[in-house]
Amino acid sequence: MTTGCDLAVAVLAGGMGSRLGGGKPLIVLGGKPLVERAFERGRSWSNCMVVSLRSADQAGPIALPWIADAPGIEGPLAGLASALEWASQQGANDVLTIPCDMPFLPEDLPQRLRSGIGELGAAIAASGGSLHPVCGLWRTAALAEIPDYCALGKRSLQGFARHIGFAEVEWPVTPRDPFFNINSPADLAAAEALLGA
Repeated sequence: MTTGCDLAVAVLAGGMGSRLGGGKPLIVLGGKPLVERAFERGRSWSNCMVVSLRSADQAGPIALPWIADAPGIEGPLAGLASALEWASQQGANDVLTIPCDMPFLPEDLPQRLRSGIGELGAAIAASGGSLHPVCGLWRTAALAEIPDYCALGKRSLQGFARHIGFAEVEWPVTPRDPFFNINSPADLAAAEALLGA
C-alpha cells in the first residue's frame, strides 16, 4: 500500500455505457458495482484515490470520493484533465488512471508503468497489439498541455499521450487479457464466467 500521495490513482468512470443500457459505473459484476470494484483495486495501490464522474448521480448511493470531469472537454480526456488537476493539488507528481470497466487489471500495473515512464509525459498499458490509454501513468505537469492539445481540435487520450510523449508497456494476453473490458451484455456475461472460473 502506498502511503501519502506518492502516487495518486483516479478511476475514470464518466462514460455513458450506452451499449449496456447506461449507468455503467453501477453495473453489477459478481455482486459488486463496477465502480466499487475499480476503486478497491486502486486502493490496493494507493491511499490517494478518487473517482472522476460527469455527475454525482453516476455513482448513485455509493459513497466514494469523486471529482467532476473537466467542463468543456469531451470523452475520457475530461476525466484525465480533472484527475491531473486533483493529483497536482494532492502534491503528487504522477496520477495513475484506470477505467471502471476493466475488472481484471494486473497487480503490477503501477509498478511496471512507473518503470517504463522514464523522462516521458506518460506510460500507457498495452496488450495484444492494442494500447489502453485509460490505463496510464501520467505526469501531473501534463495538465498544462491540455489547452494546447484541445485547441488543435483533438480529444483522444491516445493522441494526448503522443502529444506529450509516452512509453508503451506491454502485458501478455495469456491466460487472459488483463485489460478485458466490459462494453456489452455479452462482455458482462463473460466477466461473470471468468470470476467463477
